Amino acid sequence: MSMRTPALDLPVRLVDVRILAGELAILDRLTLTLEAGPPTVLIGPNGAGKTTLLRVAMGLILPSSGLITWGGREHSPPMRRAIMFQRPAMLRRSTAGNIRYALAAAGAPRTRRAARVAELMADVGLTGLDRRPARRLSGGEQQRLALARALARDPALLFLDEPTASLDPAATKAIEDIVRTVTARGVKVVMSTHDLSQARRIAGEIVLMHRGCLIESGPAAQFFAAPRSEQARKFIAGELLV
Repeated sequence: MSMRTPALDLPVRLVDVRILAGELAILDRLTLTLEAGPPTVLIGPNGAGKTTLLRVAMGLILPSSGLITWGGREHSPPMRRAIMFQRPAMLRRSTAGNIRYALAAAGAPRTRRAARVAELMADVGLTGLDRRPARRLSGGEQQRLALARALARDPALLFLDEPTASLDPAATKAIEDIVRTVTARGVKVVMSTHDLSQARRIAGEIVLMHRGCLIESGPAAQFFAAPRSEQARKFIAGELLV
């Protein structure tokens, strides 16, 4: 697949965004810009707001207040955006059937679907498992199938919520390799993780969150070498943020 042009949805800009659940701020006056380029990795403790931020940036949740724009537009249908949730549901279909369903939902031409299924299965390392019931795949294989379904939208902007949670090292490496491959093709990946070692391996940019607030963001190498905030220093050192 050739390098794609930058997504029309980029940059994604969140300005003073709040997400409220009653009186509780799930995101609290968060301002952030997501640009084209290497992966942006969201880190922070449980409850920091990482998943909510992914859903807002995808366009699944409207801010309680503040502004979000995609490529300068406040209203942008998610035609070239895709999201993979932490625990994606497998349809009661074969591996290939799950991908065909995703292609149909994305409006892919019928004449291209069979070839595209084969391409996507090869991209995620599932070639030969096309007839296997999706729910009989291993955990790592199911995550790769979920990634293939997300990629069926041919996204230019891909959101991944803890894609390697609970996976073994080999399955984790397989997912990380796919992330690197799609990044090399020009897809902007925004991903959350609890694994700081993974963040070091994958991230071009780090966003540290805590209690719905953006604590610190910037180039990954700079963040890990010289964190600017006390919270970042503690988090990198393995201390709990409370």
